[in-house]
Amino acid sequence: MTRDHLLAGEFGAAARLSPKALRLYAEQGLLPPAWVDPATGYRYYTPDQLPRARLVARLRRLGLPLARIAVLADLSPQDRALELRGWLHAQRSLLDDRAAVVEAVQGSSADTGLADAVAVREVPAVKVLGRRHRIDSTALLGFTAAADRDVRAHLRASGLPADGRRYTFFEDLITPDSDGHVEVAVACAGSVEPVGDLHIRLVPAHTAVYLPVPPGYEDLPLVLRVYDAIEAWTDARPGVVCTGHPYEICPGTGTRFDVAYPVTVH
Repeated sequence: MTRDHLLAGEFGAAARLSPKALRLYAEQGLLPPAWVDPATGYRYYTPDQLPRARLVARLRRLGLPLARIAVLADLSPQDRALELRGWLHAQRSLLDDRAAVVEAVQGSSADTGLADAVAVREVPAVKVLGRRHRIDSTALLGFTAAADRDVRAHLRASGLPADGRRYTFFEDLITPDSDGHVEVAVACAGSVEPVGDLHIRLVPAHTAVYLPVPPGYEDLPLVLRVYDAIEAWTDARPGVVCTGHPYEICPGTGTRFDVAYPVTVH
């Protein structure tokens, strides 16, 4: 090869990329060598590949996945800057969400008044028509609104009342970073057929520990303190054991909604 080509080690030193990173980027097609010697397997690069290599290194320092870097590296500088500004805005929003959750966790021990409002009730069996999807917390409001609208529309189309209470069942912990199964369902009576991704099921009768959510606590992150208060209340009572997923029921007991946990009481 001529000196117009650089060995992988030389190229990596000039681009400030380790041999391991160069191999990975070559395997992924992100930064393939200009030529590979078929006899020795040595990889050679050209000097005009250095700007791309340095760009990839900078983008990698942001923690971006290689697939996203591949797209960004092929954009014009103006389009790449626009995409990165959008990504940075999303990262700031995510950091704000995490900071709010930290504040909620730190303040939960001070909300002793919430635990004082926890109560127990017997809940009769109820038939519901609902939708169940896997989402993260950023999609919760949109999913809840759409499911509520579609369920009630189907009930009306079936000639049934559509004014039943709405249940939101959380089968997993959902956060901005992690998703889980959430079911949004409306209580109903009469004959109705499932359609599309809407299903019918019977929520069995159960004992519930619940807390009407006070004004100002309805949204993330403060609603987490409501869940914490219920869990602290049950943890402090050896005869009370949670037996199911938590759920929200709207409208609540004099509030927008209640948070409830199915329990057994010994």
